[in-house]
Amino acid sequence: SRDPSSKVVDDLMLRRFLRARDLDVEKAAKMFMKYLDWRRTFLPKGFVSEAEIQYDISHNKLFVGGIDKKGRPIMVVFGGRHFQNPKPGGVDEFKRYVVYTLDKICSRMPPG
Repeated sequence: SRDPSSKVVDDLMLRRFLRARDLDVEKAAKMFMKYLDWRRTFLPKGFVSEAEIQYDISHNKLFVGGIDKKGRPIMVVFGGRHFQNPKPGGVDEFKRYVVYTLDKICSRMPPG
């Protein structure tokens, strides 16, 4: 089963890539394909499970609390709680934690 926060390609996602490349379709398409390749390689299942990032979750480095006036989720990060995982693969686990966190916060964003 897929995590509900995993990325779904829709018009809004494509618009973000177009905006990032000043509406240049060729550049946006190249950037988008590079993103998809990276995502397939880094996240073969399409999402990050909590089981993969237990070390980082256990440190309570951040929380999502409410929304702002425009309905966007608010995330509070406690940088002082970040300690690099000493085990082999700890850096990759942290990268997965960042992707997991961004996917979760983006899934709570209002359309547009």
